Amino acid sequence: MNGEFVSSGLVLKRYLARPSGRVSSLPGVVLCHGFPTGPLDARQSAMTLPQLMDRIANDLGWAALTFNFRGCGASEGDFSMQGWVDDLRAAIDYLEAEVAPAGIWLVGTNTGGALALCVAADDPRVRGCALLGARADFDDWAGQPRRFMEHAREIGAIRTASFPKAFDEWSRELRRFRPVDAAARFAPRPMLVMHGEDDESVPVADSRVLAESHGSAELRVVLGAGHRLRHDPRAIAILFGWLDRQRALLV
Repeated sequence: MNGEFVSSGLVLKRYLARPSGRVSSLPGVVLCHGFPTGPLDARQSAMTLPQLMDRIANDLGWAALTFNFRGCGASEGDFSMQGWVDDLRAAIDYLEAEVAPAGIWLVGTNTGGALALCVAADDPRVRGCALLGARADFDDWAGQPRRFMEHAREIGAIRTASFPKAFDEWSRELRRFRPVDAAARFAPRPMLVMHGEDDESVPVADSRVLAESHGSAELRVVLGAGHRLRHDPRAIAILFGWLDRQRALLV
């Protein structure tokens, strides 16, 4: 990470890449990482994403921002659904202030993709959204909120012993944000939905439901791919092609 910004009083670590030699009228992209899969992932979330931001900046000519949500990496704070939504909104504000981009696109993996869609649906600044292995809802987490909270604590996404102060509100947030409903509100803005055929964590059906709710999304199922699509070169090639077509719309 090469900098930071503030969200709800918390310092979040970020990485911002820009193409060399060009500083104005750049399209902007914000990439959102997923929910950690374990303690190591919580501490190292998004560690490989700066390399991807550099490629998007240098190969495609974008201003590319990624960051650690609260409770992940070296960012402050503890995980909550509303907190992550607030963090992404703060990231969009930060990119706008720092770069003044010619439009903003969101890219998200897994939980990051699902919440990116929820934020994008209600933010007219977002021109398009690309989702990699995103959930259609968080009903499994919401169905057993205490078990999920303990899991978040075990992997280090919740670090403060006294957090959350109001468990009922924290748990209600797990149902408040519904990506499948957000997809309908986001339409007709462009949406790319990708999913690994062999995703062991989120069923392919979730992406099909999201695409159907949107109505005109581009749905791509990557054969033989698993949950971590951002490490699959075929998925990255699809994403880069989509971003390049989005950029062409600005000309």
